[in-house]
Amino acid sequence: MSNSSSLPCLLLAAGRGERMRPLTDELPKPLLKIGNQSLLERHLISLSQASIKKVVINHAWLGEKIENALGDGSQFNLQIDYSREGTALETAGGIHKALDLLKPTDYVLVINGDVFCPNFPIASLLEQIPKLRANPAKPLAYLVMVPNPTQHPNGDFYLLEGSVQDISSPKAEKLTFSGIGIYHQGLFAHLKSGASAKLAPLLKEAMYKKQVLGEKYLGPWHDVGTPQRLQELNVTYAST
Repeated sequence: MSNSSSLPCLLLAAGRGERMRPLTDELPKPLLKIGNQSLLERHLISLSQASIKKVVINHAWLGEKIENALGDGSQFNLQIDYSREGTALETAGGIHKALDLLKPTDYVLVINGDVFCPNFPIASLLEQIPKLRANPAKPLAYLVMVPNPTQHPNGDFYLLEGSVQDISSPKAEKLTFSGIGIYHQGLFAHLKSGASAKLAPLLKEAMYKKQVLGEKYLGPWHDVGTPQRLQELNVTYAST
């Protein structure tokens, strides 16, 4: 794979969206709209603009509605396949199951379907791919970190000079994981096929081995977690 823009991308859309009820009783959370486009549509447009071609969307709750809304992706100049889970497999389990469809050479771009990150520079993120491939430490993940939002004040991991860590150290800044990351398929090699598995334990194990890198992103980023937050974003971005 010579061109990093031909990297496959997985959009995570299998969650039930409990905190978004009743909006998600009849609609999968990533199909909720900001302005005149759903969260998933916005991701797909951004991916297409970054010259990504192959996208897989995993789903469980009301997944057929996602397939009906987005089809094969041709309207976005993308090829979309669907990883059907039935029962959601958590993040790592979902990524592992989708690898058969993604067919990565090594790395895969993964984005949470329920984050809203207008104008996120996917193309510049993809510029990390050649660096990751050339890195003798064989990084297993590259995470986009953001300043801690009010609903998550304690953050997730520490960032120090491009290395993401689980343990505090002097000068390290604790940030929130944005839900946007690049993963090496080897991160999931030890998972059982079709089994539910969380991502954080795999990342922490890789962090211990200094195999997780990352960056701090200061552009607009929102975790669309509650109906109130969705309503506020619709006021702010109504015309987009």
